[in-house]
Amino acid sequence: MALLRPDLAALRRRALCGLAGMLALAASALNGLQASIVFDRYSPLSRNEEMARRLLSPLEAERVRRQLAATGEAMRDQAVDLAQERFLLDVPAHAPPTGYGLLVFIPPWPDARLPAGWGDALDRRGVIFVTAAHSGNDDSAYGRRNPLALIAAANVMARYPVDPARVYVGGFSGGSRVAMRLALAYPDLFRGALLDAGSDPAGSGITRLPSRALWEEAEGGLRLVFLTGEHDEAALSAAADSVQSMRRNCLLSVQSRTLSGLGHELAGGDSLARGLDLLDQPKTPDPARLAACRAALQRSLDEGVEQVRQDLARGDLAAARKRIIALDTRFGGLAEQRLVDLAETCGCGVFPPPSQPLT
Repeated sequence: MALLRPDLAALRRRALCGLAGMLALAASALNGLQASIVFDRYSPLSRNEEMARRLLSPLEAERVRRQLAATGEAMRDQAVDLAQERFLLDVPAHAPPTGYGLLVFIPPWPDARLPAGWGDALDRRGVIFVTAAHSGNDDSAYGRRNPLALIAAANVMARYPVDPARVYVGGFSGGSRVAMRLALAYPDLFRGALLDAGSDPAGSGITRLPSRALWEEAEGGLRLVFLTGEHDEAALSAAADSVQSMRRNCLLSVQSRTLSGLGHELAGGDSLARGLDLLDQPKTPDPARLAACRAALQRSLDEGVEQVRQDLARGDLAAARKRIIALDTRFGGLAEQRLVDLAETCGCGVFPPPSQPLT
């Protein structure tokens, strides 16, 4: 049996060498382009309850609560089954000293792919790219696109050294509009958004403002970069309206670039590089300008609430109802509980039966 000992030792050494080689190979596989990735980590930020709190207006959130109470149902914790989801990941070979940047991309198309010409720009800037399959324009924003983007961010940040100051969300066309809504609702996660050929005004019926605490965080540090082709007239008009609305709502770190020669087309690698460079250059808003904007925004909300109270005092319930819903659309979470309390006091049909839409 003693004669076997050298052989066993040699086998152990070979096994250890083989294991080391496998680990080295696995480590190298963590970089570069990786398709059909399965993530296993849910995020508390992607819980349905949390998305409703951040992405819905006060009246919309109350409507959901009443619908659930009326049916006796509970809200599902997570919208997707991660075991069934697939992601594409592109990781630069070397992390910057402060950690990788991260771009969570929401496409208008159904498959998960890295746009042509983007790899070099991402690699040079040390930015990880991640995107989900089946997260295109035909998929539900609340049921798929929002949670998949949030889950992608959580898993990449858990696996790689990511600089929290360089976590961005972006998209093209319809995906850009979803990315904008996520950026406004999650400024504590996404520090910027790259919005390519798709946007909506903040405080519109599509893009809601979040709670006051979240919006103040956005005002202090969220960067938005709009990229739009010079021949894409509809997207140019939408971007101009969106930029104006952001500044009216005190989000001042907003920049817009027109891409020469392009129509409604995805930005190329050079334009992506310029957009990322702009996101990587945070600017602190002028304190006096920000304070003045916040004060004006608060006055506008207070005046609207006072007008509702005057409508109620006159017994004009129809005017009060119309104004409450308009304030909910315009100010969203900035109004917080005030509008829900007014709607409850009003008794003017702001909350219709669960089977009827809120109009």
